[in-house]
Amino acid sequence: MPTQEKVNKVTELKEKLERSSIALTTTYTNMNVNELNELRKRTREAGVEFIVIKNTLMHLAADAAQKPQVKEIVQGPTAIAFGYEEPVDVAKAVQEYITSTRSEMSIQGAVIGDGPALPPSDVIRLASLPPKPQLVAQLLGQMQAPIYGLLNVLNGPLWNFGRLLQARVQQMESSGEAAGAETTEDDSPVAEVAENNTTATETTEDDSPVAEVAEDDSVEAE
Repeated sequence: MPTQEKVNKVTELKEKLERSSIALTTTYTNMNVNELNELRKRTREAGVEFIVIKNTLMHLAADAAQKPQVKEIVQGPTAIAFGYEEPVDVAKAVQEYITSTRSEMSIQGAVIGDGPALPPSDVIRLASLPPKPQLVAQLLGQMQAPIYGLLNVLNGPLWNFGRLLQARVQQMESSGEAAGAETTEDDSPVAEVAENNTTATETTEDDSPVAEVAEDDSVEAE
């Protein structure tokens, strides 16, 4: 039957697994106490919690946290680094320590969030990535380049189309003014009425019945 101390330890590890953004495991064979303390100091500066664990307790904690994939990276004498912010920072801190001190410690693997277990080669590649701000800036730059290119392509035809449309509007306006002027000169209602009045006057002078009767009376008198 497990002791209360072991139960508490499993509960503690379970909580760390649930809160962590990354769990990275390493070997620690042939490392003395001073080296382990130096490693803890360096990783702590990066927001990393580095502890030596017992595999059986870690396996129980992984099952309790519903992260059984963690058991795949816990083999032999194991230490684990818990990171609670950027996974890249944890991988960098551990890998930089190994490189700078030429330590015999080696990375066994890592689990990021609820993802699958990563092999050591993938963790080392993760450690080689640039910092997050730089990575985001590079990504945005790559995304903006084709967008700017597309806008340049679109703006050219749109600008030409706008100029063509404006010219057509001006042409239509000029045609409308000319048509209006012709209507005023040729089809004016005033001119037509005047012309009709002139015709009526001519009819009165030439075909008046009074004039015709007067002419007939003159003939009879003779």
